[in-house]
Amino acid sequence: MSRTVLIIGGYGVFGGKLADDLSADPAFDVVVAGRNLSKAAQFCTGKACRPMALDKDAADLPETIASLQPYLIVDASGPFQPHHDRLYRVAEAALACNAHYLDLSDDGAFTGGIDALNEIALEQGLTCLSGVSSVPALSSAAVVALAEDFTEIDHIESIILPGNRAPRGLSVVQAIVGQAGRPLAVCRAGRWVPVTDWGDRRTVTLDVSGETAVHNRWASLIGAPDLVLFPEHFQARSVTFRAGLDLKLLHGGLAFLSLPVRAGLIRSLSPLSPVLKWMADRLEPFGSSTGGMRVSVSGRMADGTPERRTWTLIVREGDGPNIPVIPAEILCRRLAAGTLAPGARPCLAEFTLEEAEIALARLRTATGRTRQAAPFLFSDILGASYAVLPAQIRELHAIGFARRWTGKARIERGTSLLSRIAAAFAGFPPAADDVPVTVEMTRHGKTETWVRTFGHHHFRSFLSPAGPPGSGLITERFGLMRFRIGLQVRDGRLEYPVVSGSFLGIPLPGFLLPRSTTAEYVDTEGRACFSVRVDLPLGGHVASYSGWLRADDDPPPAA
Repeated sequence: MSRTVLIIGGYGVFGGKLADDLSADPAFDVVVAGRNLSKAAQFCTGKACRPMALDKDAADLPETIASLQPYLIVDASGPFQPHHDRLYRVAEAALACNAHYLDLSDDGAFTGGIDALNEIALEQGLTCLSGVSSVPALSSAAVVALAEDFTEIDHIESIILPGNRAPRGLSVVQAIVGQAGRPLAVCRAGRWVPVTDWGDRRTVTLDVSGETAVHNRWASLIGAPDLVLFPEHFQARSVTFRAGLDLKLLHGGLAFLSLPVRAGLIRSLSPLSPVLKWMADRLEPFGSSTGGMRVSVSGRMADGTPERRTWTLIVREGDGPNIPVIPAEILCRRLAAGTLAPGARPCLAEFTLEEAEIALARLRTATGRTRQAAPFLFSDILGASYAVLPAQIRELHAIGFARRWTGKARIERGTSLLSRIAAAFAGFPPAADDVPVTVEMTRHGKTETWVRTFGHHHFRSFLSPAGPPGSGLITERFGLMRFRIGLQVRDGRLEYPVVSGSFLGIPLPGFLLPRSTTAEYVDTEGRACFSVRVDLPLGGHVASYSGWLRADDDPPPAA
């Protein structure tokens, strides 16, 4: 006996793919619904599905849905960004008529809030899942597989790069355009920090062994359920999500158009969505029909060894729009088989990556997994010496992506004119006693950025290798000054003697080279401590600061 599946938005890009997949299976009686009955009827012509007119905003929505007596309702219509008070009208209508519910939401707030219906769903023994799409359904399955034996997760990053020739519905355009330039919160080093949506552009290459790589695509930060849900669910210190447009003209053009949003001059680019979609459609013949997705997890195994693992998906010849539908197809069949637990929740790890790869194999796709050692910067520089440091000091420098430390410090400043000038160039903080201190360390490749905050004063430096692994040589740049340091481990202390230095790129002669007495050690309370003193040969004491730090980067609760 076939089960009735109502697909709202069933003649759209994603809903249509799902309708095609399920209607080919006699186990399902597929109803394709949307506001435009003629479009639904045209879609159903020659297919084993039937059309229906349905408006999600209509007052009689519950009655219209109940008249079908559906087994399952799938909302593929979007956009899911909050736009009215009754966010979950469709889900509530499904539960009211004893039907299961899935949606293809790409909005973190919407997907994360679905558990408000959990009590009702459990009482009725129904399943209600939100985010049954590439994210977070597929990306979370990848994280589970990649992080299988990690004891700590430092960073999760998901990237989606569609091909330019892939069809795009208005709801997808609205979801992207409506966010561009607006404030976005991301979890970094255990706290929510503000960034700009469609900002922080990076160049990304997707590579799977034996396949032609997807080269040099731009990818920018953008809102997604992963950002909201992964920090708490996976206990990850940092989570980022990026997306990119195939054509740099479109990607960069959207960033340019978002400038008035960033400046607060306008609220959103949403009203331009139809125009921008029309323009993008005109450029469809250009670019590529190839796209892809990558999920990366950086963390540590039980023995403390850091690794970075990735799962990469490359999709060719226009099959990209099928990818967001794969999770929904898997879960529709799971529901029919009675193997999904009841309750209302975000769709996190509801199926395995292996299940997804089996479903992906029928498309023109290639997948691959990689794992590589990701030694911490200081362990690489110090070599064998790193292992003899106290555990607290090793942990202080265990920077897989971003770490945050808090404590207290005492700061002293020199009084001579020359020392004050030098301290200003280096960016040292003003003198203070028992001042709160925060140190945030962020890694980009082989460079670490340290932002020390003493009270309200920020003090930034950049550290990178100055020699081969195990040499102990490191470069630290403070403002216009750069120093080469020969790290040494002595009696459980990590010392930072200055070997050479430069100002504005001009090497400093020995008689002008600052004398630095810097060390990290562990006090009797088991805290990681620091002691820094900088003197000038001709100007005397420049600055000194000392104090203690403790890790303050546990994953936060959901935003």
